[in-house]
Amino acid sequence: MSTSQSPAGAGDAVAAPAATGKTARKTGEPLLEVTDLRKHFPVTAGLLRRQVATVKAVDGVSFSVRKGETLGLVGESGCGKTTTGRMIMKLLESTSGKISFEGHDITKYNQGKMRPLRRDIQMIFQDPYSSLNPRKTVGAIVGAPFHLQNIQTENGVKKAVQDLLELVGLSPEHYNRYPHEFSGGQRQRIGIARTLALKPKLIVADEPVSALDVSVQAQVVNLLEDLQDELDLTYVVIAHDLSVVRHISDRVAVMYLGKLVEIADRDDLYERPMHPYTNALLSAVPVPDPAQREGRDRIRLQGDVPSPLDPPPACRFHTRCWKAQDICKQVEPPLVELSPGHMTACHFPENTTVSETDVVAKAAVSPEGD
Repeated sequence: MSTSQSPAGAGDAVAAPAATGKTARKTGEPLLEVTDLRKHFPVTAGLLRRQVATVKAVDGVSFSVRKGETLGLVGESGCGKTTTGRMIMKLLESTSGKISFEGHDITKYNQGKMRPLRRDIQMIFQDPYSSLNPRKTVGAIVGAPFHLQNIQTENGVKKAVQDLLELVGLSPEHYNRYPHEFSGGQRQRIGIARTLALKPKLIVADEPVSALDVSVQAQVVNLLEDLQDELDLTYVVIAHDLSVVRHISDRVAVMYLGKLVEIADRDDLYERPMHPYTNALLSAVPVPDPAQREGRDRIRLQGDVPSPLDPPPACRFHTRCWKAQDICKQVEPPLVELSPGHMTACHFPENTTVSETDVVAKAAVSPEGD
């Protein structure tokens, strides 16, 4: 592991995104607010299935997403990104915490109360192969939301489905074909068309391009951006590919072992990461330019991610952090705003003049520690 506190060239780890017409940051009231969200899974054993442990998959996550904004949620596998997305969708019930959509607390909504909200909150699933029913035609798959919500269209469901297929770059003639007749990228477009059927306001995209070839990834990412501008969509994009996240996101939130460790505007986070874990992630991103590679210092983290069955006390990253000191093992660092719009949970943040004393002082004036 490198002992460098800030990898040279970390801000250049990913090429700057091309101009896409996206605004730097949306303003106004949040469309989605997540407050202290937790999901703990019981572990049982024995004949009586007694609980012997708890998996803390998500353990106190808070963030907000404004209308028209894209929030990228990144981190290593197993950090709780997908679990967070599924709780937002109410596909998983949270253990505690609060989920607000358009100012309404939907945390305790049952299936009946969530049914009308399904029109406004939709999900793009990770695997375009398993998320489509192979026994159904494309027309039946994309048209299912209309039937489930009893939505009547002006020119019929078939015409509405064909319009959706055209919107995502497919042909209306694909209406009667089956999923196995399409490539991976085309299947993901079918899934996106189904997601857009009821004109949602919020889309949770769970690794939307991870199962696709690189060239197809770019097509789907550009499609998502075009659709956002055209339909005024709001995204929560869950991903581990930092290049994709930088291209599509307005803000980025970094998760580690069930907790948020940093959240900031996209450019600020990539150019001036404050948490050591974020620095390590950015230093691992491949750079095609040999000249830029020579000037970078790769941070190699020691060991594997600890088990959520028995997470480390206090700062969960201290077992792999080169900056860890005794306080990191004793006191959990709060997620506090160390610069405008840039929040970090670290006793010894990087790329900032803020000291440990300042972090504690900021936490003391924050009613929720964030």
